[in-house]
Amino acid sequence: MFATRAAPAVRASRMPLAVVAATAVAGASLYTQPSVHLDQAVNTAGADAVSRPTTIAGTFTTPSERSFIMIKPDGVNRQIVGKIISRFEERGYKLVAIKSVLPSTELAREHYSDLASKPFFGSLIKYLTSGTPVIAMVWEGKDVIRQGRNMVGATNPLQALPGSIRGDYAVSVGRNIIHASDGFESATKEIGLWFGEKEIASYTPAAWDQVMADN
Repeated sequence: MFATRAAPAVRASRMPLAVVAATAVAGASLYTQPSVHLDQAVNTAGADAVSRPTTIAGTFTTPSERSFIMIKPDGVNRQIVGKIISRFEERGYKLVAIKSVLPSTELAREHYSDLASKPFFGSLIKYLTSGTPVIAMVWEGKDVIRQGRNMVGATNPLQALPGSIRGDYAVSVGRNIIHASDGFESATKEIGLWFGEKEIASYTPAAWDQVMADN
């Protein structure tokens, strides 16, 4: 919630593909799934592996790259889940995993472990585990980690550009609607924490080649 995010996005109003009515899952059971860390999962086949590691977050800098995106309790309470999902769909990214989750305290603490020393850590965990579910998602596509952060906007919504999700829907840093992975290593950790590999779909949308082609 308080880690830096970036800039703009596109507007959307249509409802997206089946927004998981997924049953709210207890965070404790999710937490038992082992995280897949970068140093444990790098594809070491050839020299290119260093520049293009492969983990549960896909292959870095390719169309298979994946990012973890989470709509926080305030975004769910405000009933703008469909609008947020539509932005990623309309940009051309592929939704490969989604579910509604009631995070346990343990899961929330592990997810935000890098902020454990911050004075707001306790209130952040209390907020994330307040009883309203979060929508955990994995999106796939070229440069999705960096572009996802651009679409989300700055951590402080008052600094987020109009057109970004936070720039359009939020005004308070304490209720900034959404979380997005800030790098390939964090995407690897976060996807592995919230999802098992069998929960991540592999499919090719009809327009995928048209969206991802370089020529």
